[in-house]
Amino acid sequence: MIIDSHCHAWATWPYQPPAPDPETRGRAEQLLFEMDQNGVERALVVCAQIDHNPDNNKYVAAARRRHPERLLQVADVDSRWSSTYHTAGADARLRAVAERWPLAGFTHYLRADDDASWLLSEEGLRFLTVAAERGLLASIHCHPHQQAALRGVAARFPQMPILLHHLGHPQVHEAGELAEILASAKLPNICVKISGFYYATAGAQWDFPHRDVHEIVRAIYEHFGPRRMCWGSDYPVVGQFMTYRQALEAVRTHCDFIAPADLEWVLGGTLDAVLAALPSDLQK
Repeated sequence: MIIDSHCHAWATWPYQPPAPDPETRGRAEQLLFEMDQNGVERALVVCAQIDHNPDNNKYVAAARRRHPERLLQVADVDSRWSSTYHTAGADARLRAVAERWPLAGFTHYLRADDDASWLLSEEGLRFLTVAAERGLLASIHCHPHQQAALRGVAARFPQMPILLHHLGHPQVHEAGELAEILASAKLPNICVKISGFYYATAGAQWDFPHRDVHEIVRAIYEHFGPRRMCWGSDYPVVGQFMTYRQALEAVRTHCDFIAPADLEWVLGGTLDAVLAALPSDLQK
């Protein structure tokens, strides 16, 4: 069983330069086609209400209703591009989204220049308490210097699964950055998405299979273990660098230091266990 822990779907292509097919390039049906071609059973669709897609939560919810056995929604709430980023009332906004749609979780993209201390502020804790009470997983875009705050969140909400995007966003050869991510292995509810190698590489982002990133993946494997690692494609963003199949084989074939039994956890078993522990009514 393979489950994609990190992908997106948009009604309109959000990136520059403009695509000739903006209404179809990022649509959910394209994602499902890639999943079918590559034997991927289910996917967490991480919403991102970025350019031209202010209603991406609504769009993904509709796609999920059409394909409930394949797609699970992770709603975008107050991410860095939002006018409500770290403003009062975040708890009410999360509650409203969770009451409107059946969610597996929420996503929150932190600004790179943010120390993430808001997460542990009074407002941030109210926001996270709503997530914990509703049994939502937290899919978090953060940078290594923000790991200390994430560890504080994980300690305060030990039942909340926290999934770090794209290896936790370290850079190859930045030992201090990797050390911050590895320190989070002490918190058993923090998992790492094994995705987005092209963000970490010191080489060309198109140079599959990004072998220099293997030192990061190996360290995560040794510290977190396979049962806290989740493969993700980053589709359709991945298409700027490599194919969906290559995103899968970057781990399945080229990370040959991962034992076969452990690879089953990384490719789907870990996320399946996380999803199985969520309240059942969120997956209907």
